[in-house]
Amino acid sequence: MPQESGWYFIEDWGDYYYIDWNYRDPDSPNWKVILILVGTGILILALLFASTDVSPQTEKPLPVDLSSHSLVGGPSISASFINTVLSNNGSPAAGTGQDMYTLGVEYGIDPVYALAFFKEESSFGTTGVAQVTHSIGNSRCSAGYSCYLGYRAYGSWQEGYQDWYQLIKNLYIGQWGKSTVEEIIPTYAPPSENDTQSYIDNINTWVATWRQENQNS
Repeated sequence: MPQESGWYFIEDWGDYYYIDWNYRDPDSPNWKVILILVGTGILILALLFASTDVSPQTEKPLPVDLSSHSLVGGPSISASFINTVLSNNGSPAAGTGQDMYTLGVEYGIDPVYALAFFKEESSFGTTGVAQVTHSIGNSRCSAGYSCYLGYRAYGSWQEGYQDWYQLIKNLYIGQWGKSTVEEIIPTYAPPSENDTQSYIDNINTWVATWRQENQNS
């Protein structure tokens, strides 16, 4: 048998063993060698563990369907993009993009639609009663609200955002089962008071444009 210490395959045992020919056990002076068993499975596992990146991975967000007209879903634009749009259009609500974004996430509604309704109703708060009411959707006055000229009025843009999200989430989606632009707007902006088809077309156009611009930014 070889006399150099090292790893040897013992055919009868079907595994590799380290043989130290120079080792002497003080309690057993007649022993020539000691076999140190190390299973090949353990060796392979150790090598794999040493070479594997075990750092936590961050899940990538799902791609956005740019053609979707459903208000239900995660954000397809960022808070900073909302701020950019508001600022570029001289909105008195400039700087509140994070609030619009965060509330959208909370209510499960893509904030790009809140931004689009805001543009359609008051050019981002620069025209009409929204300059006073802080309402992004010009919601009609109802019991329990402070009102101005027949429209709900709020103490801040953030309050106006939250009430709009609640209205869409609880009434249109929750009670009436309407979730797309084409389903919501004929009730939200009926033909008796609005050019409903133009309203639908504008919302869909702006949403598609902003989603693309946000992806390219």
